Amino acid sequence: MQPLTPQTLVRALLSFVLGLLIGALGTVVHRGAMPWGLLAGLALVLAASVMVRAWAGWPAYVGLVGGVFLAVVVLARTGPGGDVLLPGGDRVNAPWLGLAWLGGVVVALALGALAPRRWFDDTPRAPAAPAAPPSDGAA
Repeated sequence: MQPLTPQTLVRALLSFVLGLLIGALGTVVHRGAMPWGLLAGLALVLAASVMVRAWAGWPAYVGLVGGVFLAVVVLARTGPGGDVLLPGGDRVNAPWLGLAWLGGVVVALALGALAPRRWFDDTPRAPAAPAAPPSDGAA
């Protein structure tokens, strides 16, 4: 387990702020150009989750997840003027778009968490053993 040093806590805080920005940007953009805005937002969430996990480990990853979820949940609520960025019953444009964004964020963050640990390991590996010379088949 990674020790909680001041550097780790600063990286977790920066990842939280990055999560807020990515969650807000993705929530706004996912309805922009269907389906490309949705796909671009989900790709951004996936790339950020892998990048943060490689950069600073699990504490920063948890910060990113917290920031993304906070931004998405806050922006899913009804605004002061009655506007909603994640409508549940938008039958005119695409009723599935808001749910696809919410579910896609969960899947993208889960894929970042489930990526193999060896992708993020910086220790050098032992060189592979040389291949045996081919036999000529005469015995």
